[in-house]
Amino acid sequence: MGRILAIDYGSKRVGLAVTDNLRMIATGLTTVHSKDLIAYLETYFKKETVDIIVVGEPKTLSNDKSDSARFIDPFVTHLRKKFPEKKIERYDERFTSSIAHQTMLAGGLKKKDRQDKDLVDMISATIILQGYMQSIGG
Repeated sequence: MGRILAIDYGSKRVGLAVTDNLRMIATGLTTVHSKDLIAYLETYFKKETVDIIVVGEPKTLSNDKSDSARFIDPFVTHLRKKFPEKKIERYDERFTSSIAHQTMLAGGLKKKDRQDKDLVDMISATIILQGYMQSIGG
């Protein structure tokens, strides 16, 4: 059984999180520049077995696609073409950034660390992954 990798896609930065081999624990992996993401994934997939890629799906409170979907939808299309052997799932990412900030605050991180956008994106990807795992009963 391969890992599940979650992507919190942004036009500048992309937060990544991944499960362990048994798909029990979600862990922040890294943050990469969006233009470097495909190359990063190609390298990562050579080292690790990943069966499922979960991409955060931004929605509004009324459950419509948010403005950032215009960046993410073409990315998901490209991802499906580039890695056809991977199962690509979408998962609602509403509130992940605010939950990430709350998590950082609860964890006692200093204000300077809480302003680290790379860290926020990686934690957001972890939250997306945890939510996805719960939704499939993992």
